[in-house]
Amino acid sequence: MKQIIQKLNHTCLALVAGGAFLFGGCSDDFLNPDPLSFYEPGATFNTESGLMAAMAISDRHLKLYYAHDHNEMLPIGTEYIFSDLMVASATDKIAMLSDVASALTPTSENTNNVNNLDRNNSIWYFWKETYIGISYANTIIQYVDGVEGLSEATKNAYKGRAYFHRAFRYMALVFQFGDVPLVTKILEVPKQNYRSTKRDAILQMLVKDLEFAIQWVPDQKDMDLIGMVNKGACRMLLTKCYLALGEYAKAKEQTDILIDQSGYSLMTDNFGAFNEGAEPQTWQITRNVIWDLHRAENKLIAANKEVIMGMPNRGAEAESFVKMLTMRILSPFVFNSAIQTKDGKQALLNLKRNQADYDPKYDYMRAFGRGIATYRPTYFQNHTLWVVNGVEDETDLRHNSEVGNWIHMEDYRVNNKASSEFGNPVTLFDDDGKLLCSDTIRRWFDMPHYLFYLDDPVNEANVSGSDGNRGATNGGNADWYLYRLAEAYLLRAEAKYYVNPNDATIKDDLNVIRRRANCSQLYEGAVTIGDIMNERGRELYWEEWRNVELTRVSLCLARSGQPDEWGNRYDLETFDKQSGTDPEGGSYWYQRVTKCGGMYNAGTTIQIVASKGNINYTIDKKNIYWPIFNASITANNKGRLSQNYGYDGYDPNTPKWDNWEEAVADEDQID
Repeated sequence: MKQIIQKLNHTCLALVAGGAFLFGGCSDDFLNPDPLSFYEPGATFNTESGLMAAMAISDRHLKLYYAHDHNEMLPIGTEYIFSDLMVASATDKIAMLSDVASALTPTSENTNNVNNLDRNNSIWYFWKETYIGISYANTIIQYVDGVEGLSEATKNAYKGRAYFHRAFRYMALVFQFGDVPLVTKILEVPKQNYRSTKRDAILQMLVKDLEFAIQWVPDQKDMDLIGMVNKGACRMLLTKCYLALGEYAKAKEQTDILIDQSGYSLMTDNFGAFNEGAEPQTWQITRNVIWDLHRAENKLIAANKEVIMGMPNRGAEAESFVKMLTMRILSPFVFNSAIQTKDGKQALLNLKRNQADYDPKYDYMRAFGRGIATYRPTYFQNHTLWVVNGVEDETDLRHNSEVGNWIHMEDYRVNNKASSEFGNPVTLFDDDGKLLCSDTIRRWFDMPHYLFYLDDPVNEANVSGSDGNRGATNGGNADWYLYRLAEAYLLRAEAKYYVNPNDATIKDDLNVIRRRANCSQLYEGAVTIGDIMNERGRELYWEEWRNVELTRVSLCLARSGQPDEWGNRYDLETFDKQSGTDPEGGSYWYQRVTKCGGMYNAGTTIQIVASKGNINYTIDKKNIYWPIFNASITANNKGRLSQNYGYDGYDPNTPKWDNWEEAVADEDQID
């Protein structure tokens, strides 16, 4: 294993020293393969066990976007604050990314704050870690043909899985950062003369690679191991690449295969183990399919016919896994004096099970989580999103408090026995209209309990520990979905829309998902791209990369010429080359983030009592892409990387590679 680490460290350092991706070097901490327990990797890449180890690193690396050992941030959260569904909400951190239009620059994130997960966002993390992930995939691709004793089919399966890993990461890069450098090889000497490669050229390479992958990577049903890349996952990613390039018929064909010919099916009935939650006396769960579908212990079991690919992150060998701290990072911050009762007492207390007067009926910290709300949902995500046909669908299991899947603020009841309000729902105002919450950004919002509740058996057994270590208050090790069949239906609806928005079957692909969720409101007649994106928001919250998907759909609308839900049409040459914070123009991404989200560019400065500063949520049309970091541009001192439109250093005349073949050929040109 040490030899593998050394080889990967050399790979990463070569990538760094090449200049385009300078991020302060790679440590063994980042490269620690810590493979999943079912792997027994060998010592070098010239054996199959070495390939397995490298693939295990790639698989494990993928889940680190979702699960991370940091206790205040999850990287995927940055994807959501650049969307219509969430904003940054850690109001005690003046550097949090809320005033995006002003704060996000080519020098705002750099090698000096490589650990900026601490206080701000994870934009730099995405740049750095995504290229590290690409280096892992390139290692497998480069070494696999030299491994003796493997059949061509086996080598091609390894290669196909590595193509998926590389494609997944480049798909993220081109919709987060636009035109980026294309790296497909392991460098033996530093390279500092990169050019950026155009988005479409990279997407064309991804299509080629994924078409190869779906020929050679096995279906999950033909594999013994769970969590590795399978054929279904390759089809899902290929579908998105086809959509991005305007190959709508090919995209639909792939989703047809996934839905009708691959052995997957939506889960429509209860299945697997029933987890009744941390404290049923506080919060009772009425068993339902949505709850079962999102339990960590059910996500990757054989009975789950809906999962296409998941990321294993739980089991006996706890050191191999990373905690998913959803209950801490995504729940409202309620357990202090910032929320008062009408008679001036602290409304919600941390109850401990070893106290003599402990009452399990009011143990909200264990039932709901010890939240710090690094991110919070928008009003749209909490409320407007759930309106269909002009009606808020009260039976939708994904937004249903009666069965225990959803938590409204009024579901918290005052648990301070010193208050005359004990046992009553917490309230935002007293009888005279006085605000009882000093920070409604961070401390007053609803949340999807079925998604964010996670077991933590170790801390659950700690009856007498401190508030963060005495039950399932933070979250725990949890398997997570990468792709489910539900998304294939949504992608098929999208493909149909770009061809013919009046296609009567589009609504059927949305309604099959809504019926499973027990919705009373179904789509009737023609649907809009907004309906499709709304259903994605309901079904794939905290699974999809929401910012990436909104940007991809922005490209698809511009390429297809079809209108958005407001009747806007977008020009392929200009949709992502506009700036400003006014409500007109920009991309579909910008329209969704400002019109639907409702918090960005609202023109309101939010005053938070006792915080380090006021909050002004702004976002710019240019922020559809994040800036290429100045550290990477200046380190590439023998060449020029392209800066994105609207940011300092943008030059439309900067040369770029128009096709991926030329970019690949240039990788060997060091001078």
